[in-house]
Amino acid sequence: MNGQQNVIRIDSDICTGCGRCKDVCPVGAVEGVQGTPHSIREDVCVLCGQCVQQCSAFASFYEQHPACIAEKKRERGLFVSEAAPLFAAWHTGDAPRVAGRLAEGCHSMVQCAPAVRAAIGEEFGMPAGALTPGRLAAALRRLGFDRVYDTNFAADLTIMEEGSELLQRMEGAGPLPMFTSCCPAWVRYAEQQFPDLLEHLSSCKSPQQMAGAVFKSYGAQLDGVDPRQVFSVAVMPCTCKKAEAQRPGMEHDGVRDVDAVLTTGELAAMLRQAHIDFAALPDEPFDRPLGSYSGAGNIFGLTGGVMEAALRTAYELVTGEPVPCTELVYVRGGEGIRHATLTMDGRTFRVAVVAGLQHVRPLLEAVRAGTCDVNFVEVMCCPQGCISGGGQPKVLLPFQRDEVYAARKAALYRHDAELACRKSHENPQVQALYREFLGEPLSHVSHNLLHTVYGQTR
Repeated sequence: MNGQQNVIRIDSDICTGCGRCKDVCPVGAVEGVQGTPHSIREDVCVLCGQCVQQCSAFASFYEQHPACIAEKKRERGLFVSEAAPLFAAWHTGDAPRVAGRLAEGCHSMVQCAPAVRAAIGEEFGMPAGALTPGRLAAALRRLGFDRVYDTNFAADLTIMEEGSELLQRMEGAGPLPMFTSCCPAWVRYAEQQFPDLLEHLSSCKSPQQMAGAVFKSYGAQLDGVDPRQVFSVAVMPCTCKKAEAQRPGMEHDGVRDVDAVLTTGELAAMLRQAHIDFAALPDEPFDRPLGSYSGAGNIFGLTGGVMEAALRTAYELVTGEPVPCTELVYVRGGEGIRHATLTMDGRTFRVAVVAGLQHVRPLLEAVRAGTCDVNFVEVMCCPQGCISGGGQPKVLLPFQRDEVYAARKAALYRHDAELACRKSHENPQVQALYREFLGEPLSHVSHNLLHTVYGQTR
């Protein structure tokens, strides 16, 4: 999109032309001949960062002058003292800027996506799938954030808005199928390749942006501060979330929803820079009210998770009865496209889940042709959902990826099963937000804060 930063790049000084980035790119944005440095077509790239995850070519400290290495780190937005190797494919960083703002003593609020807590421990020697929500909350406080909230809360909020929008569309208030709008790389792809189908996207902002909007309205009100004085930070497993925060429409009354986005890896770098021993931290809770979440919000980090969370709530809203089984295993799975049906109040409800952006085109072509008999579609760009996002800790050995992703996935499903509240509409703090501030789903206040128009450019 115009006006958004070029988040993903390939360093021609380091790239060996192995082609791994080219092979993994879901949209064919990487160009280059085998054995020569590759490049990225910015007009095609969706900023998913899968090339960053796959890249194994790195700068040798023995072949490049330390001053050159230091300059590259500054260019990339890294701490010069960070010891991690510099790979050819990289994403722009924000950690030094965020650290600087925190040192200034601004009024700061931070949110953390569900996939981050299932992976950040890997940066500190913990096993894959070690779930660390309590340590994560403690670590963010040690860095100096004033309010440590949770994106999971906004995931529950998303279900309330998106589910209500879907039910309205099923009554004729909009085109079907409705596609989720949580994944910014998928939204970017739809805007680039299928602009004629944008009316099929939910108008909901993503949980990241909803959280930021609530921080700078309701959250600022609770703290008695001017929304313009709030520094809102998101910790995400996704590189495209950086561009999403800069999108037109992601602001209210001239105030951006989210001011800075850190990847999981960048947060780990901040903790190392501050000499915080993550593995040794005690468990601490997220701040309330905007840090309370259900199991449904927690599984947003997985492919099929948004769909499962939505169906848990939609079933009850339509039938007036709880969904017969909370674990909707028929929408769970890995890369590819999955179809499922659910009967609600005598009506057959058809859904599809797409994991891996390269698999969505046939479905979109069917929508364009008028032959797609589906009501609701979840699309995640990355192959296993957010747990495999471009900003997650790198898994360099290909044979280990399946094992690591499976461990992260199991951790989030286990956390969901352990929570007392497992449905978004049953989150008492979300209920309170509607009573005290938003009114009801799709209200005028909700529409202004939590919804947007896709297809905008600066």
